[in-house]
Amino acid sequence: MGGCVGSHHDSLGSLNENSDGTGVALGRNQPLRRDRPKWKSDYPMTDGQLRSKRDEFWDTAPAFEGRKEIWDALRAAAHAFESEDHELAQAIIDGASITLPHGALSECYDELGNRYQLPVYCLSQPVNMIEERGGDPDAQELPEPPADPGQECQLRLRLSTGRDLRLTVRSTDSVCHMKRRLQDEEGLAVASQRWFFSGRPLGDRMTLQELRIPRDYVVQVIVSQPPTTAQEPSPPAES
Repeated sequence: MGGCVGSHHDSLGSLNENSDGTGVALGRNQPLRRDRPKWKSDYPMTDGQLRSKRDEFWDTAPAFEGRKEIWDALRAAAHAFESEDHELAQAIIDGASITLPHGALSECYDELGNRYQLPVYCLSQPVNMIEERGGDPDAQELPEPPADPGQECQLRLRLSTGRDLRLTVRSTDSVCHMKRRLQDEEGLAVASQRWFFSGRPLGDRMTLQELRIPRDYVVQVIVSQPPTTAQEPSPPAES
């Protein structure tokens, strides 16, 4: 997924300047370049789909080798970079002691020599973005169920919380209907669910039979955790 991390050290434990085979010294640090990468998605992508794709990467990247605090710094730097606040992005990079051999966030290293690679979709929007249709699935009325109830089956889901489960669905169910079923069974709000199959986000109006998911294949469900707010201490009870 482009979030691989690896260590490049020589026999003395120091950073090997040419271990990536590019001829560029890894210990050489370049300032962050201001030009944003241009790229085209394999399919036209809405803003919501792009956000979901990014969230999936940032939610799973720390599971690879590397340090979570560096991933957090890179996420903040990538957001500042896309917002064209290059001074803030550079300050975040410098504050976390991140090295950019090529002056780009697509390949960087921490002070221990661990390598971090950011996919292009975390750094800029594709040139073939399309306008978002609809809004929050919780704010939409659930479409009327089809006249044909379809065939009942078991859908394998893998939640980002670490759970695997089987959800009883029907072939005519839309993704939105299936999210509601998961909400009813597991208490996961529809708005917190983002469904992916083979790395592609699934639109709410697509039906199971349209998706053509082979039997026993796994659908990934990224669950966004609600932000935690610190509770103010209760005032002491009056005697």
